Amino acid sequence: MRVAVSPLVLPVLLFVLAGCGTPSLLITPVSNTSKLQELDVSPAGTRRGAAKIAVIEIEGVLINARRGGFLQPTENKLSLFTQQLDRARADSKVKAVVLRINSPGGTVTCSDTMYEMVRRFRAQTGKPVVASTQEVCASGAYYVACGADAIVAQPTSVVGSIGVIFNTFDFSGTMAKLGIRSEAISSGELKDMGSPLKPLDPAARAVMQEMINEYHGRFVGVVTSNRRQLNSDLQRLKLATDGRVFSGQQAVAMGLVDRLGSLEDAIALARQLSGARDARIVMYKRPYGYSGSIYADQSTPAPRAGVLTIELPEIEAFLPRGFYYLWTQ
Repeated sequence: MRVAVSPLVLPVLLFVLAGCGTPSLLITPVSNTSKLQELDVSPAGTRRGAAKIAVIEIEGVLINARRGGFLQPTENKLSLFTQQLDRARADSKVKAVVLRINSPGGTVTCSDTMYEMVRRFRAQTGKPVVASTQEVCASGAYYVACGADAIVAQPTSVVGSIGVIFNTFDFSGTMAKLGIRSEAISSGELKDMGSPLKPLDPAARAVMQEMINEYHGRFVGVVTSNRRQLNSDLQRLKLATDGRVFSGQQAVAMGLVDRLGSLEDAIALARQLSGARDARIVMYKRPYGYSGSIYADQSTPAPRAGVLTIELPEIEAFLPRGFYYLWTQ
């Protein structure tokens, strides 16, 4: 028997069948090629005019890749964000955008790309963008939020972590205990810097640190160009950008966010800035399976195994090696 089943139904189906003998099933995840669907999420009883305010989610670790998931890869965060902004740009009835952020950040490039997308959206459309921080708006996620017209933070939000981190691993000791030795033939002394198969030597560390300092300087530049009140107090700026996190309340005092408030308050501010006081609230959702932007097929490489091929698929699937604007707690 062949059954097509949604991934959400599968756990329930397996539970029901657990004690029902030995049925033979070939389970095929449902393939859905629908584009983004607009959902009206306006609170019940509110006035609903023709105008709209789009709420766009920024959640999880921001990486330009589809990561492994149950039955099928998860959504590419950059691809989905691109499509959602494009949808809000193309719809003349959308008068403002609210970014609902709950993210510890992500890769340097993905964070910077999303930030530039927000800035370009504002410049091209004239539509205001308000960032609303939820539990976490840290590092690369805060970088993206800096592209908005205003940032509204929950008092209990974790905000900040303005800094850069590069994580690598040293498995040379473990390999030595197993009698395995790595030998790399490269075109230069630093070609394999950061390799988990050998310790990070001083020359490689210096190169990495130089790049980290550059990326951190870029992050600080984004902050100072968008949070101009920090420019008048260099001591406070240094404190705000040394990598620490702040509560929403502290972030207001530091000048990292504009005001305290809930998601509803952020939406109210978007109404005010756009003049669309009776606007409906919409979100864009779509099932898995549709590739709608140039970023959609940046999939995580499949793991490989072999006697002479040593990879770290589980670790890299969670956090691929690279430079991150990321709060790692």
